[in-house]
Amino acid sequence: MSKSNILFIINPISGGKDKLKIPALIDAKLDRSKFNPNFSFTEYIGHASEIAEEAANKNFDVIVAVGGDGTINEVATKVMQHGKVLGIIPFGSGNGLARFLKIPLKPADAIQLINKFNVDVIDTGRFNDKCFFNMAGMGFDAHISSVFAGNKSRGLTGYLKLGFREVLSYKPQTYYLYIDGIKYERKAVVISIANSSQYGNNAHIAPGASIKDGLLDICVIKEFPMYKLPVLAYEMLNAKTDQSDMVEIIKGKHIRIVRSQGDAIHIDGEPFFMGEEIEVTVAPLSLNIITPS
Repeated sequence: MSKSNILFIINPISGGKDKLKIPALIDAKLDRSKFNPNFSFTEYIGHASEIAEEAANKNFDVIVAVGGDGTINEVATKVMQHGKVLGIIPFGSGNGLARFLKIPLKPADAIQLINKFNVDVIDTGRFNDKCFFNMAGMGFDAHISSVFAGNKSRGLTGYLKLGFREVLSYKPQTYYLYIDGIKYERKAVVISIANSSQYGNNAHIAPGASIKDGLLDICVIKEFPMYKLPVLAYEMLNAKTDQSDMVEIIKGKHIRIVRSQGDAIHIDGEPFFMGEEIEVTVAPLSLNIITPS
């Protein structure tokens, strides 16, 4: 059997964890009868995308993102465009997509999963001109992603501290949602478009989401009194937001969102700026990815 050329694209700073020893671990654990491994470290935002594009054109069959949801997004976008296979070794702050897919968070176990080479095909989303694989959205979480990007303390603790500080001053906005031709007007703190069920760290916003149903879950977090924040946190951590009076979930294929002005959005946790009108679509079963089953 011929070996597959496999490239590991490593983000050295994702999740605030050191990854210089990862190539040695991969060398020790990867099945060399199946794979010829190569390694690249990213040096700036967007670099993973450039490396993945070059690798896809150089006949790498499998490209592995070693990092968080942002790194996965850059690599997966190119993997999908070129019809290659994506692998994940999770190293982010939240690891939303990896957790949803039950990819092991321990690097050695994630490498063993790659050895098994069970390839599945999943849905992907598009937010104007950008692909997303786990979650995209606007409102408070996008605002936090934007502020957090300039924050030196990466990781969950830093994110939570920042969130608690910002939530007191954040004002909900009015959004016009056109979901498969039906119009909804909603005043919301957050509009999340979910492909998987969770943001990361097992905080589930869309417990019923599927990455194989050809639908996206549009999750509207309504305006709520601050004393209910612990209740919302409990509902997310226990995957009960579909029963919450603070959250409305509508499934759809084609979504247009109109807001009063351009503002921050996030794509798989990474902040961007987009205008007042956004088109969201789903591409059913469009990404080849290594999963446990």
